[in-house]
Amino acid sequence: MIVDINKKNKFHIQPIQQRVVVTFNYEVHFTNNIFDLKNPTLAQAIAADGEKKPKKILAVIDAGLLEFCPNLSQQLTNYTNFYAEVLTLAAEPLLVPGGEAAKNEPKLLEQIHQLIEAAGICRHSYVLGIGGGAVLDLIGYAAATAHRGVRLIRIPTTVLAQNDSGIGVKNGINAFGKKNFLGTFAPPYAVINDFSFLSTLCDRDWRSGIAEAIKVALIKDANFFHFIHDHTTALACRDMDAMQQLIYRCAQLHLEHIATAGDPFEMGSSRPLDFGHWVAHKLEQLTNYRLRHGEAVAIGIALDSTYSYLLGMLSHQEWQKILKTLVALGFSLYIPELAEQSLSINNSRCLFRGLTEFREHLGGELTLTLLQNIGKGIEVHEVDVSLYKHAISLLREFK
Repeated sequence: MIVDINKKNKFHIQPIQQRVVVTFNYEVHFTNNIFDLKNPTLAQAIAADGEKKPKKILAVIDAGLLEFCPNLSQQLTNYTNFYAEVLTLAAEPLLVPGGEAAKNEPKLLEQIHQLIEAAGICRHSYVLGIGGGAVLDLIGYAAATAHRGVRLIRIPTTVLAQNDSGIGVKNGINAFGKKNFLGTFAPPYAVINDFSFLSTLCDRDWRSGIAEAIKVALIKDANFFHFIHDHTTALACRDMDAMQQLIYRCAQLHLEHIATAGDPFEMGSSRPLDFGHWVAHKLEQLTNYRLRHGEAVAIGIALDSTYSYLLGMLSHQEWQKILKTLVALGFSLYIPELAEQSLSINNSRCLFRGLTEFREHLGGELTLTLLQNIGKGIEVHEVDVSLYKHAISLLREFK
């Protein structure tokens, strides 16, 4: 409404208010041998969009997979030929390096964008991301920024990607020496977890993803943590049945949080699913990504659990159970880079610089999730650095 138009040539314009509600739906499927011609899961996921003509797909593959699955590209070609009425391969698959290297090289993002453009991929086409969590982060960011968003189907191939990063709504790459500085929130069209890929993992990658399951269990589901504790031997010995149960429950808890916790795109300052991650992200950087993400998360969980114990929130018994579970699974709880805590917080190599970087990622006030007890997280906004230093000393001495 315009008012006072004749009074000293001044007028007032009321703001236009508009609320836009957008609903996202995507399914997380569980299967084995996704490119077996008798397995229609991928074709059915694409056919579910209701559009009749065959859809173009473009595959970007974690190059590390080819060491264990040398015929993967040919299997994909055979699959698209068999289901030609549903999908068609728009170009030869693009191979990108696995691990954190995928998120540290800007040229890879440009290569994916160039291939999307050259192959004529549009918003009714599909980018197929096949690989570990870091590769999927890169591919997701490329898909979300091409044409302001093309459809993405994730096929996670590691434990960590199947139970955590590959099923969520985050995409991103590293920049300016900071983890996930560039990125988007963009839900995938679908996720297909193929358990058969887990047999290709080395022991470090098999174990690494378990850390994210421990994380979500500790803050949300005590029974799930007790399941992990009771099955440490089976999990450490690569029992596939125990791992499938772990992945399914972990994925379920993550998706429940994204869908029901009220802040799926992290508009506030709270990041409960990043319990232990302020430490993890800094340690990854300090080790030049020598640490796997899950290995760094395990140390972060151990440190934040110890700090929770020192604050008097977590009982001694619970604290010991958490640390012993991590050790029984094969995680190290102390590395030399933790000693960087003695440096000034203004020094980029100081561990506690990670607190500032963690807060800056979202802005607002510092918000960390700690443990009130196993299965129940609690948010705090201040930390006692001297107490954290004591927690580090306890981890160094823990046997």
